[in-house]
Amino acid sequence: MQRRTFLLTTGASLLTPALSRADSQYRLLVLAMPSKYHYEYIPVARDSFERLSKLYAFELNWTHAASSLEQDLSAYAAVVLLNTPVEDLNPAQRAGFEAYMTGGGNAMIVHRAAIALPVESWPWYEKLVGRTVGVHPMLQTGVVTVVDKGFPATFGLPERWIWSDEFYTTTNPFQVPIHPVLNVDESSYDPRKIWPGQVSEPMGKDHPIAWYHRPHKGRVFVTTLGHTVEMYRDPTYLTHLLGGIYWTATGLGQVS
Repeated sequence: MQRRTFLLTTGASLLTPALSRADSQYRLLVLAMPSKYHYEYIPVARDSFERLSKLYAFELNWTHAASSLEQDLSAYAAVVLLNTPVEDLNPAQRAGFEAYMTGGGNAMIVHRAAIALPVESWPWYEKLVGRTVGVHPMLQTGVVTVVDKGFPATFGLPERWIWSDEFYTTTNPFQVPIHPVLNVDESSYDPRKIWPGQVSEPMGKDHPIAWYHRPHKGRVFVTTLGHTVEMYRDPTYLTHLLGGIYWTATGLGQVS
């Protein structure tokens, strides 16, 4: 079987050796770039991803170096940006990622990585994400609802899931068609609760917080969940991420 590699991006240092297995199905590269509000989760997330790689037979590399996007990425099955502040990528790193994706690469984008600041500073990336994140209310407990029971990132999730997170408010200025897999019920929290000087408006009944689409020649899965450290120990959340990894890396598992 031809072996492929999966690149996960999150944020801050050098490439570490892969956790190699003779029976690995593909390779996963974790790029862990910390940001002002997202750095404490990194060692916890790394430990969880290492356990997932052993249990589900994929090869894991973990890096903190954005320069990894400048290397030849063609061997990787997917790139996952985990809380990566993409505004910190330099032109060469952006160009490397764009070349990979337009050439048929696949990406999984998690929480903070869905935000490109300032808004419309990197239109190509906002189109890749599929939505533009403007503001978000304060972290609150709300009810997440499953929209697509046939998508792997929803397998094992309850139909109505009580979860505490930053429920991002998004717009679609580029009219990108997406396939939502999770929504958040705005009646279960206060979508206007935000810091002084900022304004957050409700999105209404249609408030996607996880989705997929197929831009260019590849696959993109986005989940806007994942703000706090403890989430990366939570079995339900890790099941959600695993389903995203599986689909993004292989394209398999969807049930019509």
